[in-house]
Amino acid sequence: MGLYLNPGNEAYRQAVTDDVYIDKTEMIALLNQKINKSRVKHVCVSRPRRFGKSMAADMLAAYYGRGCDSKELFAGKKIESKESFKLHLNQHNVIRLDIQRFLFDDAHLDIFIDKIQESVIRELQEEYGSCFEADQYGLPGVLGRIYARTKEGFIFIIDEWDCVFRFAKERGDIQKTYLDFLRGLFKGAEYVELAYMTGILPIKKYGEHSAINMFDEYSMIDPKNMGEYFGFTGEEVEEQCARRGLDYTEMQRWYDGYQLGEIHMYNPKSVADAITWKKYKSYWTGTETYEALKVYIEQNFDGLKEAVVEMLGNSRCKINPRKFQNDMTTFVTKDDVLTLLIHLGYLTFDEETEETFIPNQEVSQEFLNVVEGPGWDGVVQSIQSSASLLRSTWELDGKAVADGVAKIHDETASILKYNDENSISQSAMWTGRPW
Repeated sequence: MGLYLNPGNEAYRQAVTDDVYIDKTEMIALLNQKINKSRVKHVCVSRPRRFGKSMAADMLAAYYGRGCDSKELFAGKKIESKESFKLHLNQHNVIRLDIQRFLFDDAHLDIFIDKIQESVIRELQEEYGSCFEADQYGLPGVLGRIYARTKEGFIFIIDEWDCVFRFAKERGDIQKTYLDFLRGLFKGAEYVELAYMTGILPIKKYGEHSAINMFDEYSMIDPKNMGEYFGFTGEEVEEQCARRGLDYTEMQRWYDGYQLGEIHMYNPKSVADAITWKKYKSYWTGTETYEALKVYIEQNFDGLKEAVVEMLGNSRCKINPRKFQNDMTTFVTKDDVLTLLIHLGYLTFDEETEETFIPNQEVSQEFLNVVEGPGWDGVVQSIQSSASLLRSTWELDGKAVADGVAKIHDETASILKYNDENSISQSAMWTGRPW
């Protein structure tokens, strides 16, 4: 076993023994169907931070990788009953990379690709000995020569594949070089049995095409048939709550709301922490400051701030996510920023209606942290008015409700549209604030 070549199963063993573990091994059966099938063997799964990306990568490395015996780890798991389970269990060479480990300092941006190649090639040389031969084309060349001599292919598992686009936001040269490296590694390569990449962002586009367009993408915008593996489903969370005597309704209010096709998804980090500490609060958003969200919202493209206010009032915003360039700098319209916020986990997306909205109480609080800052005085006043109006509605105080709606209508409707139906409905919207 090595650090990168067939790294073993210890990381997944630790995950399985955690206090909160939910079985997602059926995802393996979907990937087994793609092995050595040229049209579908390249898979890119993007989801927000702390949504179980690394755990899934560790699970795949433990299942496929040679050099370890993972039979006991998968005993009793859902994948064990699948026909393909024994066929692929610990039968493949795995190259497992966490790109972030090569980029923990700005100085590494210009050398990280070389360091990746050197590290993997060193382990390949140790493993293959007399079959190993250096090649001027680096890692792709070495892998090609090994395959030509042994007919042994490789399964690639790449975590944090997109961290280059987050760490080097303004370095287009580095980004393009990295994409060219991935294209050279995967495109048309016979030694690739399966390539599985995971990160926060979908694959970066250049113009109308991607440099690595051989990948099938599964994302928060379009999860296809993998939606149930992006986090915890309602059924899974309800079962955990029942087993531990926790209030499922409160768990729902705080952490439910991510919509992936027909599946409602919970943030696994937050659910696990709520189960552990038996307290409902913002766990996921607490892993970084609200400044990250503030930066994007304050790029107030064509009414972005107003859209945030409306979503805080339980409204939805129609967007077109298809023009997003899958990076953190190329913003042209409000839709670009909102699409990024979906991929980051601050919003969710209804694929059928193409609308985005704030998923739950946890994320709503993060948006409120932003709008309570400088430059949002009018927004805060409106939110406070809406809270008062909502209380009056609950108390069935008809006069207070009528006065409140009239006040908001006076403040938000122009004289020309004072009696317009849409204008009145927007004023009344504030009575419907959730959470």
